[in-house]
Amino acid sequence: MQTQGTTTGNPWNLLKLQDSDGAIPVIGDTNAVTWSLGKKLGDTLDYADDRGVLHKLRIVGILAGSILQGGLILSESHFTRLFPGDSGYRVFLIDAPPERAKAIGAELTRKLSDVGMAVTPAADRLSAFQTVENAYLSIFAILGGLGLLLGSLGLGIVVLRNVYERAGELALLRAVGFRSSDLQTLVFREHALLLSMGLIVGTLAALIAVLPSLLSPGANIPYLSLSVTIGAVFLSGFLFAYLAARFALNAPLLNALRHE
Repeated sequence: MQTQGTTTGNPWNLLKLQDSDGAIPVIGDTNAVTWSLGKKLGDTLDYADDRGVLHKLRIVGILAGSILQGGLILSESHFTRLFPGDSGYRVFLIDAPPERAKAIGAELTRKLSDVGMAVTPAADRLSAFQTVENAYLSIFAILGGLGLLLGSLGLGIVVLRNVYERAGELALLRAVGFRSSDLQTLVFREHALLLSMGLIVGTLAALIAVLPSLLSPGANIPYLSLSVTIGAVFLSGFLFAYLAARFALNAPLLNALRHE
């Protein structure tokens, strides 16, 4: 758990404290705090109680990858003071030995089904959260890969147009003894260098942009898929640049030489 300041002992004891400004300490999950609320550790937000009175909540702890996503946790004493109309408990966290967790869950569900008791293993709840998150990440990864592929194709078109614009210069080089294969290598290396520099600068800029997320606790970074995507962009970019250079330089350059 990431907490505000330094704590000794159980960090959950932070929920029992109250700052001099009257802010109520709360703890939330990383995804809920960062993305849903747009807050960070130590920030405050206003929340209305049963009577519509606004109270300040201060985020004093952040959990990474917890089963408590979607809400903020405060102490029972603060909760009953803010929401006296709510009685009873809606959620129970049951600490059971791993080898008996399934049997205990089935027994509780059977005996308390009349009051609507439903037991969900922590692993299943986390899996459900991650399934939704991974689905969004996969969609954006696919769309990003298609965008990069189209960008690589655009590079080939740029190479093709550049060669046609330099047709007179290249025809003159062929006339003075340069072989077509030498000119293809020259054109390919020029654009391969530009592609490499562009990808390196773009990758560094992206790393700087997402650096806070990379340094956050519990960050799950898909190194393999990112490496495959960047490698595919390199290969496809080089392929399109090579094909464009070869196609353009195989065309007859006699007319371009006459104009030159």
